Amino acid sequence: MILTVNLNPAVDRTCRLPVLEPGAVNRLSMAESVAGGKAVNVAKVLRRFRMPVAAVGFLGGSGGMLIGEALEKIGVECHFTQIGQETRINTNILEENGRVTEVLEPGPEISEKELEQFLKQFAGCLESCELTVMSGSLPRGVPVDIYARLIGLCHMAGSRVILDASGEALLHGVQAGPELVKPNRRELEYLAGRPLESAEEIAGAARRLLAAGVGKVIVSLGGDGLLYADSERTVLKEAKSVQVMNTVGCGDTVVAALCMSELAGEDVETALAKAVAMAAANAATPENGCFSMDTYLELL
Repeated sequence: MILTVNLNPAVDRTCRLPVLEPGAVNRLSMAESVAGGKAVNVAKVLRRFRMPVAAVGFLGGSGGMLIGEALEKIGVECHFTQIGQETRINTNILEENGRVTEVLEPGPEISEKELEQFLKQFAGCLESCELTVMSGSLPRGVPVDIYARLIGLCHMAGSRVILDASGEALLHGVQAGPELVKPNRRELEYLAGRPLESAEEIAGAARRLLAAGVGKVIVSLGGDGLLYADSERTVLKEAKSVQVMNTVGCGDTVVAALCMSELAGEDVETALAKAVAMAAANAATPENGCFSMDTYLELL
């Protein structure tokens, strides 16, 4: 079983229009709301491949109900903590030229009682989960070292961890030694404390994470592909070229691909090939984490 940690899930509202004009009235050609957030997207992709998935985190209000029902419908085992405030809504504005504008809400305020209940749910799920995915931002009221605390609990229970976070949550999380970390370039620059101008500098920053106790590092570089680093090698895997419809969720698709490769014990080249093909298939599809399997297999 793979456990996904959804601390700040969201209803993803995708809006399409020819051109976004700031300061003017914009009329949408299409609008659709689906279950979203980084860990939710990971779970959606994993279920496309019939992987057993459980989900923990916080859900509240009508948005939370939408997410919970959507995950249960695709076969995710849900153990969410219900909260008093509303789950957030994230709006993705897609223009015909491929440009994407994201408007993200901060999320609800989590009470101490709700956090305590979540920790009990999380500990109970670890008994049956060999791999745990921690993805996304933190809602208000959740301490910035939460991922580090959860990683410690995972290691005590014998569960491996993939971490995909940003800011202070990522900074604290990497110090707990997760088995795999997937920052993007901007997130890696945050950890490095400076801009990373070249592939060599990016690889150097990744190797410093390895020296700090992280098992593997995979840096998502958008259209430039993925950079992989472990104690033995550094590999740059080029991205697949597709007609881009929506880049939101591509990193989450990479995480899902890595989950499956980790559990299958696949070699690095196979894992990276699957990851870049899956991310490209996602980019060629309007909905986050929902791509054509035929497109994926063709790219692979």
